[in-house]
Amino acid sequence: MRTLLNVIWVIFGGFWLALGYFVAGVLACLLIVTIPVGIASFRMARYVLWPFGKTVVKKEGAGAGSAIMNGIWFLVAGWWLAVLHVATALAQSLTIVGLANAVVSIKMIPVTCFPFGKRITDSGSFI
Repeated sequence: MRTLLNVIWVIFGGFWLALGYFVAGVLACLLIVTIPVGIASFRMARYVLWPFGKTVVKKEGAGAGSAIMNGIWFLVAGWWLAVLHVATALAQSLTIVGLANAVVSIKMIPVTCFPFGKRITDSGSFI
């Protein structure tokens, strides 16, 4: 079932969202200071491309460094990626098939805005 949901997701917006994360990662890697932001963007692109069967969990021991990186991330890429998620969700909600995908897209916004201090794992695997 997850595979079917992921295929529908990719067709109805997941590819374009992942492409947005990939572009943000490339742009962030242009400056040395923002390379960790670029790496996080590539990690998020993989998650956004195939989200069903994955879950986001909080990393233990994430502290001030994660908070600082979340601030940089939000300024460099997070806010416009969140806008991209909202626009995609609005477009997806125009069809019955896309309505479930719109909900998933909206649920991704918190991790889109602040990904540091979180880990993407397979569902059922919280270690």
